[in-house]
Amino acid sequence: MASLRLTRSASRALLRPSLSSSLSIISSSSSSSSSSTTITSPNFVTRLYHLFPDFENSRHHFNVSKKNLSLLSNFRPGIAWISTSSGVADNSGKGDQNNKNVAGGPSWIDLYLPRGIQPYAKLARLDKPIGTWLLAWPCMWSITLASTPGQLPDFKMAALFGCGALLLRGAGCTVNDLLDRDIDTMVERTKLRPVASGLLTPFQGICFLGFQLLLGLGILLQLNNYSRVLGASSLLLVFSYPLMKRFTFWPQAYLGLTFNWGALLGWLAVKGSLDPAIVFPLYFSGVFWTLVYDTIYAHQL
Repeated sequence: MASLRLTRSASRALLRPSLSSSLSIISSSSSSSSSSTTITSPNFVTRLYHLFPDFENSRHHFNVSKKNLSLLSNFRPGIAWISTSSGVADNSGKGDQNNKNVAGGPSWIDLYLPRGIQPYAKLARLDKPIGTWLLAWPCMWSITLASTPGQLPDFKMAALFGCGALLLRGAGCTVNDLLDRDIDTMVERTKLRPVASGLLTPFQGICFLGFQLLLGLGILLQLNNYSRVLGASSLLLVFSYPLMKRFTFWPQAYLGLTFNWGALLGWLAVKGSLDPAIVFPLYFSGVFWTLVYDTIYAHQL
């Protein structure tokens, strides 16, 4: 028994130096790794900083070149893109689970347009074309109904109304952002819009609004006199719609009156007169259609 105890004590004594030496090796390796991390971290941060250059007037917006887009596809430390659907960046930083809920990358505006034009394109919501389609469809329905039976619709008229829908929708978004710029800063979904974030000043927004209306006037002058008067009257709806959310719980009903104005204007531009038995049912059915889809959209936010 004495020899057995002696053997155990001797083996423990022999193991202690090796254990201490192994611990020292581990600690030295960990310290070397931490030192190497300390050395390489500034280089990594420097590279990351160059990938995300800030705009001069806002720290919330950034531009990423197409060349660097592939480098960012596998990078997931909590950095999120600005969503192209709602204009919101997710800053919660909870890992991959949150990254899956964010838009997959920058829009075509960030990739292909010059940097100075990007804020104006986002102000007009050019990266979200659904609004333009919703404004153009009633126009196209009316132009199609007004066409001569057995013949195709007037493609020149359809092209004019398509460009007009793009410009009028952009003007409406610009008016909305100018009037709501103080409210947008307090809402997570809208705080990164160009005017609310300070990327564009209100004066720049007003100048851009005038530019869009000037182009729209050029399209309106291509129509007959009755269409010019009716088309110009739609500006009252466009400018007053952003204020409706302050006075009513049903702004989507007023949006329906605004977005479907082309159902009246398209027929008038082709025929030169209105047929109430045709255009009024088309117009009010479009109003209720807008009421439905915009209410669904409001509940999804």
